[in-house]
Amino acid sequence: MHHDQMFRTERTLPFSPQTVYNAFASAEVLATWWGPDGFTNEFETFEFQVGGRWIFVMVGPDGARYPNQSVFTALEPGLRVVIRHDCEPFFTLSVQFTAAHDGTHVLWEQVFDDVQVARAVRVRVGPANEQNLDRLTRTLERVTP
Repeated sequence: MHHDQMFRTERTLPFSPQTVYNAFASAEVLATWWGPDGFTNEFETFEFQVGGRWIFVMVGPDGARYPNQSVFTALEPGLRVVIRHDCEPFFTLSVQFTAAHDGTHVLWEQVFDDVQVARAVRVRVGPANEQNLDRLTRTLERVTP
């Protein structure tokens, strides 16, 4: 794998690993935070199980619609979620949760199949992944007692 194909961001969130994992496991919760700032999601299929499909449309702030198809390839409660994005642009996203004294360390690694595609989207993807973690944090602050 070429280092240009991988996008990696990490952050410690003040919630338990299971709480962070649950933010992926619930379609209702996931739809509120998935994607960069300003995007909303319309889920069509959400099968949170290994081999399960996740089909949805991301709607941009300008109303543009972006169909997405993914498969959950690994799910370990409180530990990790691996999502294979099986439409253009092809990538695999691995999110790992490690208990830390102040919450959960989240490691977010996105690997694109094609190095040229990865280079083309690099300027957007880095900030988008950070915004995704910002949104996840805000959602958990709202829904966690």
